[in-house]
Amino acid sequence: MTDALTVAVGVTALLLAAWCGLAAYRDEPTKDWHFIGMAVVSLLALAQLVVGIVALARGDSPQESTAVFLAYLIGAAVCVPGTGFMSLSERTRWGSLTVVAGAVVLAVLEVRLYDIWGGGRA
Repeated sequence: MTDALTVAVGVTALLLAAWCGLAAYRDEPTKDWHFIGMAVVSLLALAQLVVGIVALARGDSPQESTAVFLAYLIGAAVCVPGTGFMSLSERTRWGSLTVVAGAVVLAVLEVRLYDIWGGGRA
């Protein structure tokens, strides 16, 4: 797995969390621009899923369990889209906070994916 992609997903997820957090602070629901941001983060997470599966298919393996690695990859790919759909049903500031929570969870999942793959191993 590429460390740059992991960092990109984590950083964009935190930027999305800050952006939607500002909307929640202003007592606003998620808007079209927020959904574009969610799409960007989701596409990066989907690209990471593909890169991870290709790495496994090539014979690379995570330092920890492959099943756990795949579960984290899939969870990371569906985290932001799931909270985005939930924010559609809650058209208040709480919808924005739902996206904040999902984006922060995604950033934490990225740190864990880095550890599972064996980040920092020589």
